[in-house]
Amino acid sequence: MKRDYSKWCSIALITAIYVLAGVAGWLLFDALSANPLTANPLLRLFCADVLATIVVWAFGLLYENVSVYDPYWSVFPPVVFLLWACYTGVWSLPVILLLIASWYWGWRLTRNWVITFKGIAHEDWRYTKYRSQHPLVFHAINLFGLNMVPTLVVFVAMLPGLKLFETTNPLTTNPLTLALLAFGFIVCLSSATIQLIADKQIHDFRAANPGKYCNVGLWKHGRHPNYFGEIQFWWGIWIMYAALNGIDMFIGGPIAMTALFVGISIPLMEKRQLANKPGYAEYRKQTRMLI
Repeated sequence: MKRDYSKWCSIALITAIYVLAGVAGWLLFDALSANPLTANPLLRLFCADVLATIVVWAFGLLYENVSVYDPYWSVFPPVVFLLWACYTGVWSLPVILLLIASWYWGWRLTRNWVITFKGIAHEDWRYTKYRSQHPLVFHAINLFGLNMVPTLVVFVAMLPGLKLFETTNPLTTNPLTLALLAFGFIVCLSSATIQLIADKQIHDFRAANPGKYCNVGLWKHGRHPNYFGEIQFWWGIWIMYAALNGIDMFIGGPIAMTALFVGISIPLMEKRQLANKPGYAEYRKQTRMLI
């Protein structure tokens, strides 16, 4: 059902889809509490996350547009962190810092999506590419690769933040702990700020120089300052967690996020830039991948 609506009607439609996905996830989260095998809150949250993703994916099928999933990345973490604080009743200093950082980050990313969003009929070029190159298996790629994999990576990256709600380490007994917590918080804020600046620079550059690659401001010092900020944000959350709990298996969260961008997102973007932007190959040689 390929339909075109105005930009703001499309945003209202996607908002309604996400509310429906959230309600479905919440109902499943609540229903699973009755079964001893699924009573663990984090397991229930994971199941709710998967169901919400499936709802969004289904509407993407309905509207023949995988980009319906795009805002999920920026909406799910801050909303869930806030709901988790309400659910657990934990409003400690680490949790408050986490909420401030995640909502600032989520606001920046959602704002950028709104600015660049063209309507429900417009699909991101990466999805269109997969759709045309792999028509026989596209629906499998869509569900598992384009929707579910990012959901799983984000959930894994969120775990250090979710574990902050269980932390009982008193901050006042160790100044170093408090300093590391503050450092992680600053890393999170600076990452979103880097992305915010990079957004404005590339939007202004593209408006003045259509068809050219951006090499001004932060883009002069790194080919992907927006991705750099994204990676840094998840390391900032982990630093906050590690300040209270040390280094353990939850370091896998920011590692998985880094691997997603360095191994998939950046190579895919650069391949397109090399094909469509004259001079990008030389810029690539002279400029670091990340800041």
